[in-house]
Amino acid sequence: MAVILITGGARSGKSKRAETRTRAFPGQPVYVATAEALDAEMKARIAQHRARRGTDWIEREVPLDLVPALVATDGGGARLVDCLTLWLSNLMHAARDWEREVTELAAALPRLGSPVILVTNEVGLGIVPDNALARSFRDAAGIMNQTIATAADEVELVVAGLPMKLK
Repeated sequence: MAVILITGGARSGKSKRAETRTRAFPGQPVYVATAEALDAEMKARIAQHRARRGTDWIEREVPLDLVPALVATDGGGARLVDCLTLWLSNLMHAARDWEREVTELAAALPRLGSPVILVTNEVGLGIVPDNALARSFRDAAGIMNQTIATAADEVELVVAGLPMKLK
């Protein structure tokens, strides 16, 4: 079993890299989507991702309950979670205890039998946000990424489409 965390900035190529890594494992790949198509722009983004992946993926839409979805899909092909940052945003918007849920995810990952590839955004490399909500999200994302990186067997940073092995 492998747990692989792939991070990077917006449009860095991390999702494409994660798809390639997921397909390298045997079995039918499972795409665990955390995004919700709440507006036309997000619908277009989702359609773009689906078109790039093709039709050979099993898809699960999981905006909140990630650990149960990973447990339910265990035992088959590798799972690609895209992305943790949207999952965190969904948790915070739903006023759920994101710290507890991130801790539960980190604890569950080593117990799973099938590989899991997780995509996340690196949001702490830019300027300090000008409002409390944005700073809170940036801080939460940093804590989440550190927690999941600790649980991961491998961590990659993707910049300009180029992966760099961190762990």
